[in-house]
Amino acid sequence: MRIGQLAERTGVPTRLLRYYEEQELLTPDRSSNGYRDYAEPLVDRVTQIRGLLDAGVPTKIIKQILPCLDDPCTIHVTDATPDLIVNLERERDQMDARISCLTRNRDAINGYLDTVRG
Repeated sequence: MRIGQLAERTGVPTRLLRYYEEQELLTPDRSSNGYRDYAEPLVDRVTQIRGLLDAGVPTKIIKQILPCLDDPCTIHVTDATPDLIVNLERERDQMDARISCLTRNRDAINGYLDTVRG
């Protein structure tokens, strides 16, 4: 699919998709006329990248963990430096804190809705 189609399907602007390519987070094929050709699995990849970025994970870390996004059980990672591990643990802990906060907020909204619906 073309970049515009990928943008429409993922809700991610084309300029960001180009940026992801510059950061080596996406690797589209190129047709003979030079147009980007995005394979179907890249729809999920863009969704994963967006989710990680929205969670505050920087692109340099996303790039390092991309192989594990497809199938974490079968990937053997050998280039994890101590700094990467510390960074990932920090990102994970921050995500856990945000998840906890979101869960509390969701539960409060549910409680409110239950009360006003009677």
